[in-house]
Amino acid sequence: MARPITVGVDGTEESLAALAWAGREAVRRGLPLRVLHAWRFHAYETAPAADRDTQHQWVSDGLTEAVRTVTERHPELVAALDVVEGHAAQTLAGAAADAEMLVLGSRGHGAVVGFLLGSVGQHVIAEATRPVVLVRAGDRPSAEAGGREVVVGQQGGPEDSAAALRFAFETAAARRATVRAVRAWTLPPVFAYSPASLKLLDDAGGLEPFEKTALAEALRPWRERFPDVPVAEQVEMGSASQVLLSVAGRAQLMVVGRRAHRTAVGARIGSVAHGMLHHAACPVAVVPHD
Repeated sequence: MARPITVGVDGTEESLAALAWAGREAVRRGLPLRVLHAWRFHAYETAPAADRDTQHQWVSDGLTEAVRTVTERHPELVAALDVVEGHAAQTLAGAAADAEMLVLGSRGHGAVVGFLLGSVGQHVIAEATRPVVLVRAGDRPSAEAGGREVVVGQQGGPEDSAAALRFAFETAAARRATVRAVRAWTLPPVFAYSPASLKLLDDAGGLEPFEKTALAEALRPWRERFPDVPVAEQVEMGSASQVLLSVAGRAQLMVVGRRAHRTAVGARIGSVAHGMLHHAACPVAVVPHD
């Protein structure tokens, strides 16, 4: 059974943009759409008629029109509204496990908004076992045309970015877009050199040729699997965040990998993903490593 694309909606402008984005992506991929809202029951002493069932109906009625707007725009789309009582972070992270991807609204330059307040958004992204796509309120369908690329960050060896590369190529294939694979590199400290690493660099002809070879090797299996997807390779010296942001203006989607780090103060999603979520104007997909 096909996994749905799941989108978290709470009525905010950002979440409605996420709903529109998710609807378009579901049509492109031929997948069903699950529209999910997490809510908590509130007891009001001054409104005894507003029991749990009544409040549930209020929430459902409020979101039904938003879902109808998307299905009228895409008659072939199969969409279902699911209003679930529970904690937002746990509900969304759990829903991601059964989805092709989870789509959420994002304000940028701050936390994920709507029912994702404070650390909740970061928690969902860090805990989700499937890709999470963050969409801003100003996102428009026109941004997915006009030659804009699916930009993906690549680092490490072929296995380190395999999940992000797979997602980028699948998305580009569905959109008939170009994949721009970006690998950033910096000069390692002197103490990082070893006889083995020096030999590798010598065989490659230097640092930059070594990085270009590493990127080509990581891309090779995905080029073979998606021969019709055009690929642009970019190797540039600098921090990964700076290099990716320098090409974000040409992207219809930015794809970055995520390896969650746990600390005493909670989960961390990594500096590159964090930087893209805060500063990239296009939708950003955060893909957990396999």
